[in-house]
Amino acid sequence: MAAAKPGSGNKIISDNRAAGHDYFLLERFEAGIALTGTEVKACRAGRVQLKDAFGAVEAGEAWLLNAHISEYSHGNLNNHVPLRKRKLLLHRGEIDKLHGKTREKGLALIATKMYFKEGKIKVELALARGKKLHDKRETERTREQNAEARAALVRSKAH
Repeated sequence: MAAAKPGSGNKIISDNRAAGHDYFLLERFEAGIALTGTEVKACRAGRVQLKDAFGAVEAGEAWLLNAHISEYSHGNLNNHVPLRKRKLLLHRGEIDKLHGKTREKGLALIATKMYFKEGKIKVELALARGKKLHDKRETERTREQNAEARAALVRSKAH
Protein backbone atom coordinates (compact mmCIF):
# COMPACT_ATOMS: atom_id res chain seq x y z
CA MET A 1 0.00 0.00 0.00
CA ALA A 2 1.39 3.39 -0.99
CA ALA A 3 1.57 6.28 1.44
CA ALA A 4 -0.30 9.50 0.71
CA LYS A 5 1.33 12.88 0.42
CA PRO A 6 1.78 14.41 3.88
CA GLY A 7 -0.95 16.87 4.77
CA SER A 8 -3.24 15.95 1.86
CA GLY A 9 -5.64 13.88 3.98
CA ASN A 10 -5.97 11.39 1.11
CA LYS A 11 -4.85 7.79 1.57
CA ILE A 12 -3.79 6.24 -1.73
CA ILE A 13 -5.16 2.74 -2.28
CA SER A 14 -3.57 2.07 -5.67
CA ASP A 15 -1.38 4.06 -8.03
CA ASN A 16 -0.95 3.38 -11.77
CA ARG A 17 2.64 4.58 -12.19
CA ALA A 18 2.98 2.86 -15.58
CA ALA A 19 0.41 5.32 -16.98
CA GLY A 20 2.90 8.18 -16.82
CA HIS A 21 5.43 6.06 -18.68
CA ASP A 22 3.08 4.86 -21.43
CA TYR A 23 0.94 8.00 -21.93
CA PHE A 24 1.10 11.79 -22.01
CA LEU A 25 -1.37 12.67 -19.22
CA LEU A 26 -3.17 15.79 -20.47
CA GLU A 27 -6.06 16.52 -18.10
CA ARG A 28 -7.13 14.90 -14.81
CA PHE A 29 -10.60 14.25 -13.39
CA GLU A 30 -11.78 13.02 -9.99
CA ALA A 31 -14.72 10.62 -9.94
CA GLY A 32 -16.59 8.71 -7.30
CA ILE A 33 -17.15 5.02 -7.90
CA ALA A 34 -20.11 2.73 -7.16
CA LEU A 35 -18.81 -0.31 -5.25
CA THR A 36 -20.29 -3.24 -3.36
CA GLY A 37 -19.51 -3.85 0.33
CA THR A 38 -16.91 -6.56 -0.28
CA GLU A 39 -15.18 -4.32 -2.85
CA VAL A 40 -14.88 -1.52 -0.29
CA LYS A 41 -13.40 -3.94 2.25
CA ALA A 42 -10.91 -5.23 -0.36
CA CYS A 43 -9.97 -1.60 -1.16
CA ARG A 44 -9.37 -0.90 2.53
CA ALA A 45 -7.00 -3.90 2.51
CA GLY A 46 -5.21 -2.41 -0.51
CA ARG A 47 -6.14 -5.26 -2.86
CA VAL A 48 -6.55 -3.10 -6.00
CA GLN A 49 -4.66 -3.20 -9.31
CA LEU A 50 -5.13 -0.33 -11.81
CA LYS A 51 -2.40 -1.29 -14.31
CA ASP A 52 -4.75 -1.89 -17.28
CA ALA A 53 -7.74 0.10 -15.99
CA PHE A 54 -9.43 2.65 -18.23
CA GLY A 55 -12.65 4.64 -18.39
CA ALA A 56 -15.32 4.56 -21.06
CA VAL A 57 -18.53 6.47 -21.73
CA GLU A 58 -21.39 4.22 -22.87
CA ALA A 59 -25.03 5.27 -23.24
CA GLY A 60 -24.48 8.51 -21.34
CA GLU A 61 -22.83 6.83 -18.33
CA ALA A 62 -19.15 6.63 -17.36
CA TRP A 63 -17.66 3.23 -16.50
CA LEU A 64 -14.36 1.95 -15.10
CA LEU A 65 -13.16 -1.16 -16.94
CA ASN A 66 -10.33 -3.63 -16.24
CA ALA A 67 -9.77 -2.42 -12.65
CA HIS A 68 -8.92 -5.53 -10.65
CA ILE A 69 -10.27 -5.48 -7.09
CA SER A 70 -9.40 -8.85 -5.54
CA GLU A 71 -12.11 -10.85 -3.81
CA TYR A 72 -12.46 -10.03 -0.12
CA SER A 73 -10.77 -12.75 1.94
CA HIS A 74 -13.65 -13.03 4.44
CA GLY A 75 -16.39 -12.70 1.81
CA ASN A 76 -19.01 -15.39 1.40
CA LEU A 77 -21.04 -16.54 -1.63
CA ASN A 78 -21.96 -12.90 -2.27
CA ASN A 79 -18.34 -11.90 -2.96
CA HIS A 80 -17.82 -9.67 -6.00
CA VAL A 81 -16.32 -10.50 -9.42
CA PRO A 82 -12.76 -9.01 -9.48
CA LEU A 83 -12.86 -7.52 -13.02
CA ARG A 84 -16.45 -6.35 -13.25
CA LYS A 85 -17.51 -3.09 -14.93
CA ARG A 86 -17.92 -0.36 -12.28
CA LYS A 87 -19.96 2.81 -12.62
CA LEU A 88 -18.14 6.15 -12.22
CA LEU A 89 -19.99 8.96 -10.50
CA LEU A 90 -19.52 12.19 -12.45
CA HIS A 91 -21.64 15.25 -13.23
CA ARG A 92 -23.50 15.25 -16.56
CA GLY A 93 -21.29 18.04 -17.95
CA GLU A 94 -18.14 16.09 -17.11
CA ILE A 95 -19.50 12.93 -18.74
CA ASP A 96 -20.43 14.85 -21.90
CA LYS A 97 -16.99 16.50 -22.00
CA LEU A 98 -15.22 13.14 -21.59
CA HIS A 99 -17.44 11.56 -24.23
CA GLY A 100 -16.48 14.28 -26.73
CA LYS A 101 -12.77 14.12 -25.86
CA THR A 102 -12.50 10.31 -26.03
CA ARG A 103 -14.02 10.40 -29.53
CA GLU A 104 -10.92 12.34 -30.69
CA LYS A 105 -8.31 10.22 -32.42
CA GLY A 106 -5.66 8.91 -30.07
CA LEU A 107 -7.18 10.04 -26.74
CA ALA A 108 -8.05 7.58 -23.98
CA LEU A 109 -9.33 7.83 -20.41
CA ILE A 110 -6.81 6.11 -18.10
CA ALA A 111 -7.24 5.38 -14.37
CA THR A 112 -4.16 6.80 -12.60
CA LYS A 113 -5.04 6.53 -8.88
CA MET A 114 -7.60 5.19 -6.45
CA TYR A 115 -7.69 6.81 -3.01
CA PHE A 116 -9.80 7.64 0.04
CA LYS A 117 -10.98 11.24 0.32
CA GLU A 118 -13.02 12.12 3.40
CA GLY A 119 -14.04 8.46 3.82
CA LYS A 120 -15.17 8.05 0.20
CA ILE A 121 -13.31 6.09 -2.46
CA LYS A 122 -12.34 8.24 -5.43
CA VAL A 123 -10.70 7.43 -8.76
CA GLU A 124 -8.42 9.85 -10.58
CA LEU A 125 -8.79 9.56 -14.35
CA ALA A 126 -6.52 11.22 -16.87
CA LEU A 127 -7.24 12.11 -20.46
CA ALA A 128 -4.20 10.61 -22.14
CA ARG A 129 -2.45 10.26 -25.48
CA GLY A 130 -0.26 7.21 -26.06
CA LYS A 131 3.50 7.64 -26.25
CA LYS A 132 5.53 6.22 -29.09
CA LEU A 133 8.79 4.40 -28.35
CA HIS A 134 10.92 7.47 -29.12
CA ASP A 135 8.76 9.57 -26.75
CA LYS A 136 9.35 7.04 -23.95
CA ARG A 137 13.10 7.16 -24.60
CA GLU A 138 13.08 10.98 -24.56
CA THR A 139 11.18 11.00 -21.24
CA GLU A 140 13.68 8.53 -19.75
CA ARG A 141 16.64 10.60 -21.02
CA THR A 142 15.19 13.78 -19.47
CA ARG A 143 14.58 11.99 -16.15
CA GLU A 144 18.18 10.72 -16.07
CA GLN A 145 19.59 14.19 -16.88
CA ASN A 146 17.55 15.74 -14.06
CA ALA A 147 18.77 13.06 -11.63
CA GLU A 148 22.40 13.67 -12.65
CA ALA A 149 21.96 17.43 -12.25
CA ARG A 150 20.51 16.98 -8.74
CA ALA A 151 23.38 14.65 -7.79
CA ALA A 152 25.95 17.16 -9.07
CA LEU A 153 24.25 19.94 -7.08
CA VAL A 154 24.37 17.82 -3.90
CA ARG A 155 28.05 17.03 -4.51
CA SER A 156 28.89 20.72 -5.06
CA LYS A 157 27.13 21.71 -1.81
CA ALA A 158 29.05 19.02 0.10
CA HIS A 159 32.42 20.62 -0.87
